[in-house]
Amino acid sequence: MSSVSLRCKLARGKRQATRGFTLVELLVVITIIGILISLLMPAVQSAREAARRTTCSNNLKQLSLGCLNHATQFNFLPTDGWGWGWVGDPNHGAGWKQPGGWIFSILPFIDQQNLYGLQMGLTGSAKGTAAGTMLSTPLAALICPSRRPLAVYPTWETSSSFSSDCALSSGGMPTTVAKTDYAANGGDAYIDPSSFGGPQGPSSYANGVSTSAQTTWQTISNTATGVIYAGSQISMGLITDGASNTYLLGEKSLNPDSYLNGADNCDNENAYMGDNEDICRWGGSGIPAPAQDTPGTVYSHTFGSAHPSGFGVALCDGSVRVISFYIDPTTHGRLANRKDGQPVDASKF
Repeated sequence: MSSVSLRCKLARGKRQATRGFTLVELLVVITIIGILISLLMPAVQSAREAARRTTCSNNLKQLSLGCLNHATQFNFLPTDGWGWGWVGDPNHGAGWKQPGGWIFSILPFIDQQNLYGLQMGLTGSAKGTAAGTMLSTPLAALICPSRRPLAVYPTWETSSSFSSDCALSSGGMPTTVAKTDYAANGGDAYIDPSSFGGPQGPSSYANGVSTSAQTTWQTISNTATGVIYAGSQISMGLITDGASNTYLLGEKSLNPDSYLNGADNCDNENAYMGDNEDICRWGGSGIPAPAQDTPGTVYSHTFGSAHPSGFGVALCDGSVRVISFYIDPTTHGRLANRKDGQPVDASKF
């Protein structure tokens, strides 16, 4: 082979070895990658929401089992307490004499015995400090991951907000507190302890357990149709429509603008309080229909969620279901009423 032929062959090889992408080819590759990402993103988002939905359903399952285990031990479901002017107090046991709501009452049944007992045997400022610690302790089981992360959030309460015998009335109120994304079923009509002067509840513990107070709690009980409400003490036998046909707990509606700031008037207090829209919801003809969380919209009394598919509920038999936002209104009201004697068509929810 001549030296000229050898040089030509080496030159061709060098040109072939150093050939790269043209600009057009690079743009085509980038375009294809962009298309693939756009196709994959909805699937990724859907998978993430499915995982969050599963976690949320597991939370409802855990909370409902806490309620049912409470019923097994005490022969009635947890009470919803006395009103927003009170928080849970382990020194006052279970049932209508307990000023705290259902979340506080089930703490021992969801592996939170230590949190439940922080105030046990304490008085004065020591008790107030312990109650403040309780309010500052968030629980993963109370938070829907589609809505917000596990953390404490601002409260609009102050120490002066509480009734005179509440541990927090003398000070120690934290500025950020635990919240809940789940609420108990109060029935098909809104009921609050207004006979005591408003939804704050009784002005003192003695007032809340007096003979006249017992009459008031009974009057509320005669009116309420749910399973957990102000001063409630509902046994499973009183759920005459059947445990599988009655709501126990569900996700609550919130304004997305206020997820993190506590400004929503049904999320402005704490998870361990007495009866209030923060921890109890209703369903019926006078209550707005369940809804997906919508910016700028506040539904104080209704169920709802941050999920696009519907809102999760636990029925009184412990089963967990996702209910459509478009559930038949009559069916929704019947599921909230434990004793109306009306049939429930499962195909409508």
